[in-house]
Amino acid sequence: MDNTVWVVQTTLPGELNEAEVGMWCQPIIDSNMAACVDIKRTISMFRWKGEIQSTPEWDIQMKTSESKKTELISKIKSDHPYEVPGIICWPTESTKEYYDWVQD
Repeated sequence: MDNTVWVVQTTLPGELNEAEVGMWCQPIIDSNMAACVDIKRTISMFRWKGEIQSTPEWDIQMKTSESKKTELISKIKSDHPYEVPGIICWPTESTKEYYDWVQD
């Protein structure tokens, strides 16, 4: 795929306030590991240690380049408050202009 941008997604605990989520995300932008971080409130349903959970969370979606993806995932793992953070990523095709912006 030409113009491939990587999307890396995780969630953060819903009890964090918006400022705390921003402080968690800011170093990712400051260090240029991601070009963009989207932050949204969500409700997650999942099984954890044999019990069904339904809890508010923050959905964090980051756009990055292939060359920065591994570093970004390592950063998420090292700074994440969850014992097992949900981290998923996938490649997506973008416009040339957006691809160029993400690469910078």
